[in-house]
Amino acid sequence: MGVDETNKVYFETSSVENGIGMHKLPQLGNTDADEHEMRILGRTQQLNRNFRFISTLGFACTLMSTWEISLMTSFFSLMNGGTAGMIWGYLLTWMGYLLVFASMAEMASISPTSGGQYHWVSEFSSPQTQRFLSYITGWVSVLGWQVGLASVAFLVGTMIQGLLVLNYPDYAFENWHGTLFVIAISSFCIIFNTFLAKKLPMVEGLILIFHVLGFFAVLIPLWVLGPRGDPKQVFTEFLNLGGWDTNGISFMVGLLAPVYTLIGADSAVHMSEEIKDASIVLPRAIMTAATVNGSMGFIMTITFCFTLGSALDIIASPTGYPFIQAFYNVTKSNVGTSIMTAIIIVNITSACISTLATVSRQTWSFARDGGLPFSSFIAHVSPRWNIPLNAVLLTFAITSLLSLINIGSSDAFHAIGSLAVNAILGTYLISFTVLILRRLRGPLPPRRWSLGKYGIFINLGAVAFLSVVWVFMFFPLSPQVTAQTMNWSVVMFFCTMLFAVVYYLVVGRRNYKSPAELIRRDD
Repeated sequence: MGVDETNKVYFETSSVENGIGMHKLPQLGNTDADEHEMRILGRTQQLNRNFRFISTLGFACTLMSTWEISLMTSFFSLMNGGTAGMIWGYLLTWMGYLLVFASMAEMASISPTSGGQYHWVSEFSSPQTQRFLSYITGWVSVLGWQVGLASVAFLVGTMIQGLLVLNYPDYAFENWHGTLFVIAISSFCIIFNTFLAKKLPMVEGLILIFHVLGFFAVLIPLWVLGPRGDPKQVFTEFLNLGGWDTNGISFMVGLLAPVYTLIGADSAVHMSEEIKDASIVLPRAIMTAATVNGSMGFIMTITFCFTLGSALDIIASPTGYPFIQAFYNVTKSNVGTSIMTAIIIVNITSACISTLATVSRQTWSFARDGGLPFSSFIAHVSPRWNIPLNAVLLTFAITSLLSLINIGSSDAFHAIGSLAVNAILGTYLISFTVLILRRLRGPLPPRRWSLGKYGIFINLGAVAFLSVVWVFMFFPLSPQVTAQTMNWSVVMFFCTMLFAVVYYLVVGRRNYKSPAELIRRDD
């Protein structure tokens, strides 16, 4: 790859229908390492590399929004686990996720591509299985992130409804209101992912500051004004309000909250082709986000458990969110509660902005390889925008359509959050399993960020952790299951898998060009 210094034009190799071609592209912020890696991966640089370390860190931290979501999902932990289950469940999940983050960071350093998991599965699997496995992984990853965006937007919408209930007792909590909020929030996020796309890295840096300041703005009032729970009770007494046979099963079902809270290790990965010096910046940002966000989430979890008062009372809050009731019990003020909750709403809305960017890049990347229906349309990138605009707009349309489910059944829409977790965890499991098998066959390709001799043990630990929690994510909150309380994510997940397999056999195997077919590491 050379550079024409006069016209500042890159000559890049890219895969084309009949072989390898040379294309002239405007300078898009590549470093020498970025150019080298894109050439190895057989990709053409189409997107601007606007993200640096701080903006990438801000992107990962705000998308995960760990301390905020730990409060939002407290209902599930308190129902199945109580305060003891919430604290120890969070710590156990955080430690497991550190193994996941580390494994993903190393793979991102080997192949920093927007494809993420499905690319790694293709590259590290055996030649006989890589095409089919990577195709299924791509479908599951797109599914997980698409429904994940709808889930996060729904949380923001229902939090706004919770504040309306708090401040206006006569307000009727209608499902269709939540649907309208989801569409409105998604529309707001579209602005940042289209017209303000070039400013997104700067926005992410600013949001990171608000993410940290907001943490203290919520934490300090809880410390100063909140009641103090008995340490023995907080750390050792478990609740089993779901009615499971044992506290152990109840505890494992309650892990849905911290697993959902800490998920998203691959979020920044799907922005790889917009990160400058990605093979080193990306893994460092991933691990820093895991440490910073995980620490803030753990501190907030312990603080909340000590200051929540009666767990039974706040679970029954008419706002729908125990933490809103706990804020009111601490401040004794609608205004104070509204301000503290508004901080969380703003931060999670910011997370929606980052999530939409991640979802659209994952969808665009898979379409680029012919993995989706209408792939050529979805994968188109206009030189005027230098963003996958069609994928962004498609993501908005899918989120809006999914939100309509809430009008018919809020329980069915709640299952979407569980589906997002199951799908994304499934892609982690497949990726790490093929990575372990690849290690056993020989050394991994060169990378700038490595786990060294401990890599295989970290990968094995990540697979063991994910294998256990993945199964329990399909469980309902209570064993007394009705059509309303059933966790329908298991049905949706396997129906999607079945559709992906059928689509691959009928269409995909002819149109899909797996990443392994493009890689040129030996050239």
